[in-house]
Amino acid sequence: MSKQWATWSKATAIALAAAASCGSVMAQEKIKVGFMLPFSGTYAALGVAIENGFRMQVAEQGGKLGGREIEYFKVDDESDPAKATDNVNRLIKRDKVDVIVGTVHSGVAMAMAKAAKESGTVLIVPNAGADAVTGPMCAPNIFRSSFSNWQTAYPMGVVAAKEGKKNAMTITWKYAAGEEAVAGMKEGFEKNGGKVSKQLTLPFPNVEFQALLTEIAAAKPDAVFSFFAGAGAVKFVKDYHASGLSKTIPLYGPGFLTDGTLEAQGEAAQGMLTTLHYADELGTPRDKTFRTNYAKNYKLQPDVYAVQGYDAAQMLAVGLKAAGGDITKKDVFRTAIEKATIASPRGDFTLSKAHNPVQDIYLRKVDGKENKKISIAIKGLADPARGCRM
Repeated sequence: MSKQWATWSKATAIALAAAASCGSVMAQEKIKVGFMLPFSGTYAALGVAIENGFRMQVAEQGGKLGGREIEYFKVDDESDPAKATDNVNRLIKRDKVDVIVGTVHSGVAMAMAKAAKESGTVLIVPNAGADAVTGPMCAPNIFRSSFSNWQTAYPMGVVAAKEGKKNAMTITWKYAAGEEAVAGMKEGFEKNGGKVSKQLTLPFPNVEFQALLTEIAAAKPDAVFSFFAGAGAVKFVKDYHASGLSKTIPLYGPGFLTDGTLEAQGEAAQGMLTTLHYADELGTPRDKTFRTNYAKNYKLQPDVYAVQGYDAAQMLAVGLKAAGGDITKKDVFRTAIEKATIASPRGDFTLSKAHNPVQDIYLRKVDGKENKKISIAIKGLADPARGCRM
């Protein structure tokens, strides 16, 4: 018996030593995070804000998530869907990243979701609202820290109808984000007694709006709903104001129309109403701390894009902590995020079964250089996740 015990003890000691060695190696290895974001073009400022927010949350955790240091890789996706597959495969196959964080453009995000689903690589979407990402493309390894296009636009339709608007026109770029946002607004508006009479579009990223503004002026709707972001949003809001339309036909939109753009839009944006899952003056201790730290670190005021990047890192931290830093423990990683309540600057949120945030959507009004909260347009709004079979 003693000989058997000695043999067993020796084998156990060897196994424990090997496990300890493996754990030690894993603890020393860095988690590879690949940013696939727009760092040039129309959405460049948005990509930078997302990266800033993510890095700030990691820095607040001492540079580690789940006990693992983070190594960063970057690809400029140029907001170009045609280059998306090659770009995401650079991160997956060349850099062998553990996690991909991206992107802004919904068309690019669709290619990223397909590649993530096929490879099993964890994807956290910190902006792109393509409904399909948490709809038909949903997967156990795909998460979103932002919104769906439907989710931020539907409440604006409800608000406009409740304000007594009966007839509206819409205008956006002809691409997934714009079309889905318009569909969301139309659903909310028409469920509450309104009617969308015409939907105007132009190719992305075209900003020649004059002919469409002339058409709006001739039709004289009660309201106009528009979806633009970044530099395109700046140009549209200024052109709309310059045309004189804002004096008689109120301009509505999801918050991307005025988030991160107010400095450039100036007087043209004043008084505009938008709906979004964040506002500049929430006034909560969590948000005040976030805004103070962001301004200190980056000499910029944070916006919704910075919040979404920050929360992408928070979600990753939850999964890694539960898995003991081992991202290959996929079920543990996923389940932890699914059950978590994320203490976001926007307000606490959870994830739906499709891995999309269930969150409050605020009604905001532009006042000076801030999108100030007026009220909660819809509390705890979940995306319908149509087509998700996870």
